[in-house]
Amino acid sequence: MYIVGLTGGIGSGKTAASDYLASLGIDVVDADVVARDVVSVGQPALAAIADHFGRSILTADGSLNRAALRDIVFHSPSERKALEAITHPAIRQGIQQQLAASLSPYTLLVSPLLFESGQYQFAHRNMVVDASEDLQRQRASVRDSVSSEQIARIIAAQLPRAERLKRADDVVVNHGNLADLYQQLDALHHKYLQLSQQQ
Repeated sequence: MYIVGLTGGIGSGKTAASDYLASLGIDVVDADVVARDVVSVGQPALAAIADHFGRSILTADGSLNRAALRDIVFHSPSERKALEAITHPAIRQGIQQQLAASLSPYTLLVSPLLFESGQYQFAHRNMVVDASEDLQRQRASVRDSVSSEQIARIIAAQLPRAERLKRADDVVVNHGNLADLYQQLDALHHKYLQLSQQQ
């Protein structure tokens, strides 16, 4: 099984890239989707989060109040570490299960915290979708309707852009239009198909 990790900063174009590769028949394991699944109602991780942070981070129906929890962990590095200690092992297990179930020639593991979380260790190669921080901020504010302060905090919580680029095996520069992005991805797709056959 050949695995390609895909990451990038907020607003860099990770979803556009993974959606395109999925349209070419590649299975995508999305760490964010796994992360949401492991804290859904009835999951052990949600109960552990409520035990640690208190019932105030639950909504009336017992699901996770993401905004309340996000507000806590973005203001407190120690609380963020506590949350990660609860969720990361469950996320890791969920990712492993989905990767093992993949049937495409290679599998894409999409994770905004690929390097920070250690999830890059699942992958044979790692691709970074890159955009300037100005462009990231512009895209994220349009897409997510979040404040510039929150975007700045998200960028600060992620690996610095230069470090992310240094750790990448492949870099896709997403400063232009979708056609330009897809052209770069086509070349990498063919490369990954070849590499997966050599595995």
